[in-house]
Amino acid sequence: MRRSRRDFLKLTVAGTAAVPLLADASSFQRRSAKDAHAAAIPTVEDLRSVAMVHRFGDLFNLPGLTNQWGCAQAAFDPVGIRNISFPPYAQGEQNTAPAGATGEIVTGFLYVDGEYFASLGLPIEFVWRPDRIERRARYRDFQLSSAMIVPFERMAVAVAFTVENIGRARQGLELRLGLRGGVTKSVAPWDQAYSPGEFDNEHLVDTERGAILFKSRRTAAYAMQGAYPRADEVRPAWLVYRLNLAPGERRTITFVNAIGGDERAVRRSFDELAHNFEREAVRVRKEWDEELASAFTPNNARFSGHLPTLVTSEGAIRRLYHMAAMSALFFKRTTPHSIYGRTYVTLAPRYWQTTTFLWDISLSAMLLAMLDPAVLRRMIETWMQLDVHKHFGTEYLTGAGVGPWYSVNDFAMCRMAREYLRWSGDRAWLDKRVAGERVIDRLIAYARHWRALDVNGHGLADYGGISNLLEAVSNYVHEVASLNAANVYNLRFAAELLAARGETGQARAMSAEAVDLVRRVLELYVPGEGIWRCRLPDGSYHEVRHCYDFGTVLTSIGDDLSSQQKSEMVQFFRRELQTPTWMRALSTRDTDVTFSIRPDHQWTGAYAAWPALALSALYRAGRADLAVEWMRGLASSAGQGPIAQAHFAETAFAPEAGGGARKAPSDPPYINDWACVSGCAYLEPIVESLFGIRAGLFGEISAEPNFASFDPRAELRNLPYQGKLYLASRRGLERI
Repeated sequence: MRRSRRDFLKLTVAGTAAVPLLADASSFQRRSAKDAHAAAIPTVEDLRSVAMVHRFGDLFNLPGLTNQWGCAQAAFDPVGIRNISFPPYAQGEQNTAPAGATGEIVTGFLYVDGEYFASLGLPIEFVWRPDRIERRARYRDFQLSSAMIVPFERMAVAVAFTVENIGRARQGLELRLGLRGGVTKSVAPWDQAYSPGEFDNEHLVDTERGAILFKSRRTAAYAMQGAYPRADEVRPAWLVYRLNLAPGERRTITFVNAIGGDERAVRRSFDELAHNFEREAVRVRKEWDEELASAFTPNNARFSGHLPTLVTSEGAIRRLYHMAAMSALFFKRTTPHSIYGRTYVTLAPRYWQTTTFLWDISLSAMLLAMLDPAVLRRMIETWMQLDVHKHFGTEYLTGAGVGPWYSVNDFAMCRMAREYLRWSGDRAWLDKRVAGERVIDRLIAYARHWRALDVNGHGLADYGGISNLLEAVSNYVHEVASLNAANVYNLRFAAELLAARGETGQARAMSAEAVDLVRRVLELYVPGEGIWRCRLPDGSYHEVRHCYDFGTVLTSIGDDLSSQQKSEMVQFFRRELQTPTWMRALSTRDTDVTFSIRPDHQWTGAYAAWPALALSALYRAGRADLAVEWMRGLASSAGQGPIAQAHFAETAFAPEAGGGARKAPSDPPYINDWACVSGCAYLEPIVESLFGIRAGLFGEISAEPNFASFDPRAELRNLPYQGKLYLASRRGLERI
């Protein structure tokens, strides 16, 4: 999208020329394909989304922003903001009843000539960048455009909103910005999906500023909302502007919402933003460009590690790689309210604002082990002090455990530890005592825990019901192939650690246990179908046609499968799950398709990391050709910003502008957030499969690249491995 949009900020604050409302979606593909070997280290402009044009009622997940203290999300009009959250402060939800449909607190919502803008059914163009969200719409002969920012180290959101008369005659327009408070402070565990909010804030009119101060009745929390220049009328629930513009004349208004626990500080933050939007917008852009550059720079000051730099003429795959990195940066939290210091959360901007899920971080572990190994290690140690068989994660305000047990947790702990160990080389960590027990002993316990779950005496772990597994798939229960194959991974990991320490007897025993377990897992395979069965407590079986078996079995025990089994699994994937730019999690031939329409695990779409896992699985099955071609298609789904918690398969809902699979909305019944940390998972098939990096636990690294049709001149520079840097290419690996 390298059109005059790069000057959009100047448009909103200084009045440069506007661009058409309906953008050419193909410009994204053109930009991605040019400039060979360019943009190896991305800027905010490189990550600009396609122009997404939607109106109220469309299935569209509105874009969000973060400043690494909290989040805010655009609303369905050119100005409005929703899901404002800077934990422990929030203006989150005020109605979480099942029948409430949506309880998100929206403020700054726009009325034109007395009508709520969203009710008019007019199209709005949304463009996301890490540093801002741009919106544009047309009403009568007025063009409405805005830039929204969330400045760093503030608990505030600002929107610079411009109205331009594009007609041939002078005309008038009344604008109203509807204001809503809802601010609260909660230092208790945020152990629900929704962020807290209130419905009965006090309203105090600040006539000097032309703003409203909202004050919590229960907590020390304030929100000041207003606009500059001062509105013609300032009411407790409205800011009213009456414009009369000549042809070509424009008027810019800056709306600010500042929140916090100190009234004077909130007023000061409001003043600074209201009068200095352009300066703040430049600072936000600079901050994000520096953050992106640091992520790819050895010995930077922002992370405890760095990511390798992908240099390639393939703009699509480069974008997918950069969005994997952006998935970490978007979920990095540096807030002073985190008891852990720097950490990473899982979802944004609506759900589980302070929570980190083991499952999602385990899928992001390779990227985090390179980028921020010190924080990954801390997270693993945090969870080692938690009973991971009772909770799916922790939250950073208090450190409390959150949610029920997820069946993946033993696998998640082993996978995170293995990624940390092999990229860092920190063998001494294995002897560190965490809550009185050595790390290595805890890892061995996770690997052996499957035995305690063999409650049916079938020689396989029983992983319980849907609340412990995929939630949206009712028949994927009990003795599943995926996590029993993952238990083989855990056992072999533990055996490798023990063998390296000279404990050969235990190592051999765990290796033998893994061999026996493989045999029992293979009994779940359905010959000729490429799918797997679940076994129930009574010993009966039923078939499930789900992607989690495809991805996890192949990546965990792919070498134990016959070539025939691998071929059949790939045929199943291509026939029933794969789509050009995304995939289905569940086959449309499965008997459970009517249980749910949630797109993260059902036939309607797939969760953020499932395509990344499937890419790795295709490589393990020997189909690099299919993986590389599909990777290019997946890259078009990265044109909407960071990978969402789920995207719709294009066969279920029409694709987004640019041809990518559309992000699923956060509203019921879809309930998937705009972005998810496990978008980090797309680094893994590029580094480990495409470039073929074989990074061992104990200092052995090599490469078996398998580029297929990928750019033969591509390089992976500054690959970090156990304190050394490497260059990977089609030729293999060399030390820098």
